[in-house]
Amino acid sequence: MNAPSDSTAAHGLRGWWLSPPRPGMHRLISPWEYRHLRLSGVTRAAAGGFQLGIGLVLLSLGRSAGTDQERRKMYRLSAWFLVPAAGNLATGYWYITIVPTVPRDGGGATTGRGSAVTSSGPAPGPAWT
Repeated sequence: MNAPSDSTAAHGLRGWWLSPPRPGMHRLISPWEYRHLRLSGVTRAAAGGFQLGIGLVLLSLGRSAGTDQERRKMYRLSAWFLVPAAGNLATGYWYITIVPTVPRDGGGATTGRGSAVTSSGPAPGPAWT
């Protein structure tokens, strides 16, 4: 009943977080985002652009506010959008730039010098031709 299992599934939060092995700073990226890096990067960049747009609109409303109290209120509100916009744009850019360095199959076959093994023949066509 309490015998050890042969399951290679990750156990606990730490095992889940380290499930696709990744180097250095890539460990900061959540496992789901790491598996879907391009989608996550584009989504973060788009969200950052949207937040930047809202923040700039609020900033311009603050400049045209009538009283100092309204102006400070709009500047604080715009900061709530501009700060995460900077983070999302930077993170999205980082994700998109590291996409080419991440192996698609979790490692794959490589030669001794680290380059991927490729086939030398033509690509197979449909079976009915």
